[in-house]
Amino acid sequence: MANFKLTISDKKGKSTSKELKDKEANVLIGLHIGNEVDAAVVGLAGKLKISGGSDKSGMPMRSDIYGTARKKVLISKGVGLKNVEKGQRRRRLIRGNTISEEIYQINCSYDGELKIEEAPVENKEKA
Repeated sequence: MANFKLTISDKKGKSTSKELKDKEANVLIGLHIGNEVDAAVVGLAGKLKISGGSDKSGMPMRSDIYGTARKKVLISKGVGLKNVEKGQRRRRLIRGNTISEEIYQINCSYDGELKIEEAPVENKEKA
């Protein structure tokens, strides 16, 4: 049984979060970073493009590492590495580019425009 948190962002910079469980989530298992999925999975019209994600312990997915396993990789720039000097390389633990049941969060980009409902503002008057 897979549970995913989908973070969906559109081209205008708006983003929203949806949670998928069980049968709805099984559609995403086995897909790679860069693949497109029908947005009807989350109740939208159009396509979702998978752009990344992370597992339950926070290890980021990287598009150039194949498979679902965690791997120690020597990297010099990109996802999973911050604040390095020029020419410096670090060995980091990175998750592969394939979605499995161990993935917790999936980042997606939406080809349409999200309509985000804002919470109503309550006017509290002081007595």
